[in-house]
Amino acid sequence: MDNVTEFLSSIIVIGICATLVMDAWSWLRQPILGVAPPNYAMVGRWLLHMRHGQFRHTAIATSPAMPGEKATGWLAHYLTGLAFAGILLGIGGQSWIDQPTLVPALLVGIGTVAAPFLLMQPGMGAGIAASRMPTPNAARLQSLLTHTVFGLGLYLGGWVSQGILG
Repeated sequence: MDNVTEFLSSIIVIGICATLVMDAWSWLRQPILGVAPPNYAMVGRWLLHMRHGQFRHTAIATSPAMPGEKATGWLAHYLTGLAFAGILLGIGGQSWIDQPTLVPALLVGIGTVAAPFLLMQPGMGAGIAASRMPTPNAARLQSLLTHTVFGLGLYLGGWVSQGILG
């Protein structure tokens, strides 16, 4: 396998693993913490409304439903996981692929919380860093925990990739 193919294959394996770990956390936190899992249909709705020039909503749940929003939201969720894995590998390079380490994966995972805080939540009507939510600090904590778990998933994905591709 050439270097580019190996690098891209690593991004795919690591990104999917990390996103699966994040999803497992999202489903486990309901019985553990009483927090419902995210509704990726709302992400799809937000993205699909962009085709019509609407990038910001007062409350995405009250915006008109869009055909295919659930599939679009889930696809976007996994493609975002791949993009964030690409950022990690862009920073860590081949040496991180060869020997995954926890700190860079955690730093990238925690850093990805900027996407919901600064892009998704404001666009979907929740305000910057969930400032318009009924309990913004609780929402922020959940985002931070989830993205920290995503960072752990990046690390785990590095080892899975190592086992499959290494």
